[in-house]
Amino acid sequence: MSRGGGCCPPMDLLRSEAMQLVQVIIPVESARLAVSNLGDLGLLQFKDLNADKSPFQRAYAAQIKRCGEMARKLRFFKEQMSKAAILTSPTQFSGAPLEIGDLEIKLGEFEAELTEVNTNNRKLQRTYNELVEYNVLLEKTGEFFYSAQRSAAEQQREMVADQSGDSSLESPLLHQEMVIDPSKQVKLGSLIGLVPKQKAMAFERILYRATRGNMLLRQESVDEPIIDPQSGEKAVKNYFVIFYSGERAKSKILKICDAFGANRYPFPEDLATQLDTIQEVSGKVSELKATVEIGLAHRDGILKNIASEYEQWNNLLKKEKAIYHTLNMFSLDVTKKCLVAEGWSPVFATSQIQDALHRATTYSNSEVGCIFQIINTQESPPTYFQTNKFTSSFQDIVDAYGIASYQEINPGLFTIVTFPFLFAVMFGDWGHGICIFLSALYLIIREKKLASQKLDDIVQIMFDGRYVILMMSLFSIYTGLIYNEFFSVPFELFGKSAYACHDPSCGDATTEGLVKVRQAYPFGVDPVWHGSRSELPFLNSLKMKMSILLGIAQMNLGIVLSFFNAKYFKNTVNIWHQFVPQLIFLNSLFGYLSFLIIIKWCTGSKADLYHIMIYMFLSPTDDIGENQLFPGQRIVQPVLLLLALVSVPWMLFPKPLFLKKQHEQRHQGQHYTMLQETDESVAQLIGQHENPHQHEEFEFSEVLVHQMIHTIEFVLGAVSNTASYLRLWALSLAHSELSSVFYDKVLLLAWGYNNVIILVVGVIVFLFATIIVLLSMETLSAFLHALRLHWVEFQGKFYEGGGYKFAPFSFASIIEEED
Repeated sequence: MSRGGGCCPPMDLLRSEAMQLVQVIIPVESARLAVSNLGDLGLLQFKDLNADKSPFQRAYAAQIKRCGEMARKLRFFKEQMSKAAILTSPTQFSGAPLEIGDLEIKLGEFEAELTEVNTNNRKLQRTYNELVEYNVLLEKTGEFFYSAQRSAAEQQREMVADQSGDSSLESPLLHQEMVIDPSKQVKLGSLIGLVPKQKAMAFERILYRATRGNMLLRQESVDEPIIDPQSGEKAVKNYFVIFYSGERAKSKILKICDAFGANRYPFPEDLATQLDTIQEVSGKVSELKATVEIGLAHRDGILKNIASEYEQWNNLLKKEKAIYHTLNMFSLDVTKKCLVAEGWSPVFATSQIQDALHRATTYSNSEVGCIFQIINTQESPPTYFQTNKFTSSFQDIVDAYGIASYQEINPGLFTIVTFPFLFAVMFGDWGHGICIFLSALYLIIREKKLASQKLDDIVQIMFDGRYVILMMSLFSIYTGLIYNEFFSVPFELFGKSAYACHDPSCGDATTEGLVKVRQAYPFGVDPVWHGSRSELPFLNSLKMKMSILLGIAQMNLGIVLSFFNAKYFKNTVNIWHQFVPQLIFLNSLFGYLSFLIIIKWCTGSKADLYHIMIYMFLSPTDDIGENQLFPGQRIVQPVLLLLALVSVPWMLFPKPLFLKKQHEQRHQGQHYTMLQETDESVAQLIGQHENPHQHEEFEFSEVLVHQMIHTIEFVLGAVSNTASYLRLWALSLAHSELSSVFYDKVLLLAWGYNNVIILVVGVIVFLFATIIVLLSMETLSAFLHALRLHWVEFQGKFYEGGGYKFAPFSFASIIEEED
């Protein structure tokens, strides 16, 4: 096949690109640059020549560990930027490209600076939170002591007034009792602090039990949540004041406070000292707040500098790590001065790979150039299709079933047309098709913006398949015009109906009396059929027969493609003993049925096709009578039946016998093949890369059983697959009927009430039913059924799907991968 100019060949989806196994010998000093150039090119898939070694035993394990450490620092920066709500800037390459050594130094400096700033900020923030908490506590506790002192002073004044006003004989005795010896007074100690509100009740109970009630606790809730200095999180707290007696009680109380996470603070007893302390703490809070803000601004400045270059550093590190992972797949030669690599590449990429290797040799000033050579092998190459954003989604549909074997016909090329068409046969409504078209058009117009965003799973699936949805919508509009349905409503778009009432008494199309007055409706179904008594029988017959015709056509296409596969691989056994009998069997029965359907449509005959096909098997020689559609039909049918019967053993027995004969011929020739080899290096190369399955024993019984299973599967599948295509009729009918029900029983019914509220409710219900049921559930249903028809009924006729995908070493794909 001739190829056009340019760096890449023209796109070819019919067969995968021709591949070759290459060997590259690279000097150690230019190895890194060579792999980097090949990663930029992205057209070489390397083989792991050190599969028997662990990652720690490979040559570049230290470099990978070094890259891992740098990746850890980048993750640390990413986490810090996320906490500070700082977004990374798009990749902007400015100035000279950064080397990995310079990057390592730069990351280390930024990490040290950021770690130091964070440590200082944490200390300042903790001190600030402690002072804020202390300030709140001083205010609350000061209020408590002030109110207690005022209450005590009032009580003392009342007592003095009572004593001066009482002149009874008992007054001196009472006054004497109240005067207590100062040496006998007990001095009480006090503790103040804050405790989490959810622990306050337990805190009080434990204190009471530990001191046996020999303490006085006063606690109240703080109005607003306070940031805890220890955890740094907001918490609702209670402030408390504890009065106790004795050092033993104090020791117990301190331990309980520590256990409950209660923060304790000193409190001066003198009122003047309290006021000074409150002013001092308030001043420190203001100063620390300004200091903390300056520290956070400094940290944000560092993070913004990192964010401006983060993507560039991340991409550089990903590339560097991928380079060393790839170098670890190479093997060292005996002199340890060269690296030997093997891999698969497309044939058209040979000159580009050689150019990349030459540039690496030149830029690294290596005295020895890279050696590029092609290796002859019997290994199965990977499968590589060059796709674009339009064809890639259709290729993904095929790849989900199985990757195409090397150079076999790719169903993806046909899927571009057949998949949306079969979907549209089940979803035929040009009103619904327009709605889906607008959705797909929106995704395509905004694809650049949406591609750069992280989407939900469902939205991401729709975005990836936007061109599939576009094609499905266009074909749905086409089939909807053929069915003449716009939200189940027919229109006379291409002319007037061919039928009319023969007299005014016939009313409308739902009554009898319609006669043909014009030529047939030029395109699609005549609108007069919709709503008529014959609508359902007519559309049932039309869509059922159309489904059979489409199914037989697609299955025949699959069988014909198997012929081209066999011809391409020069497999004459498959041509004569698989393709030919399969084609005869399918068309002798179901191809003949399709032929009868077309003749009946063309002639307008009333022959019963069910009767013809049943009695073709039961009584092939009987007279057909009124069911005869063409002359000689009575002779043709037994001949077709005989051909179908003959094709079954034709598929079953000859192929295993020919395979056995071919194996014996190859086995006999193997005794003399290697004696003809004179070049020992060539013989060693062939032995190194020969197919491991070449010397497997040939079991005729296994091959025969396998062919028997394949034959039975095809014979039964010819019936079941044909019946499977009737899903086109069933889903099309279901879609049409659901659309008609929503229109007649919801929208028209609401319109008939002549009430605005009922009309609005009816329109809303109609819209939701249309969007949820018809545009969502029915779309998914038709998609899955079209998928099954392609995977089983179509691809099962010719597609092996036993290959593996070409996965080249490419920086573009590595950078696109999410961490």
